[in-house]
Order: sequence, then structure tokens, then C-alpha cells
Amino acid sequence: MRIKVGDKVQVIAGNYKGVEGMVQRLEINKNRVVVSGVNLVKKHQKPQQTGGRSQAQGGIIEFEAPIHISNVMLLDPETGEPTRIGIRREPLEEDSSKTRRVRYAKKSGVELD
Repeated sequence: MRIKVGDKVQVIAGNYKGVEGMVQRLEINKNRVVVSGVNLVKKHQKPQQTGGRSQAQGGIIEFEAPIHISNVMLLDPETGEPTRIGIRREPLEEDSSKTRRVRYAKKSGVELD
């Protein structure tokens, strides 16, 4: 996956098309991401017993559900527009035989890491 936690992304498909938010969590095995403020769902939850005498709060809980990674696009840090992500190898300054992996925005060429 080329998108990481903390990246600012824009939803490009679905009910929340055009909405921007930060990536909160990745589900790598399912190719899904959780974006703040996107795909809000409500879950009805019963109060449950915890280990002690108290009970966990019940009621209607609203939270962000994951969406597929293909429905989001990274926002270019320079222009603020959606862009694709590229990966290139650059030599290290200390040792030219070793390289480091760098993510960059394809639209502007700015390094992301």
C-alpha cells in the first residue's frame, strides 16, 4: 500500500466523493482504509458487563467504517490536488552503494516521507 496513516486523502468515488480527511487506520489484508469524517455508520450496542461492578455504556454509537483503498487519492502537499503516488530509490549520502525508498507525489515530484 502506498498510502500511510496520517496522509491527507480525498475520496474519489462513492457517497462521500470530494470529501477530504486524514487516514486514521489501515486494514492491509482487506485493502481498506479508515478516513476521519468519511463513511459514518451508527451501531446499536447493548450495555455490557465489564470486569468490575460497572457496566459499559450502551446506546447508539457513531464511528467511521473502512472504505476500499481504490476510492481514495492522496492530496499533493504542494498544490492540494489529488495525485498518484510514486516510489523511487535514491542513494544515501554516506554510502552510495545503498539506497533508500522514497514516496513522492507524481504531479509535483515532492517527497512525501
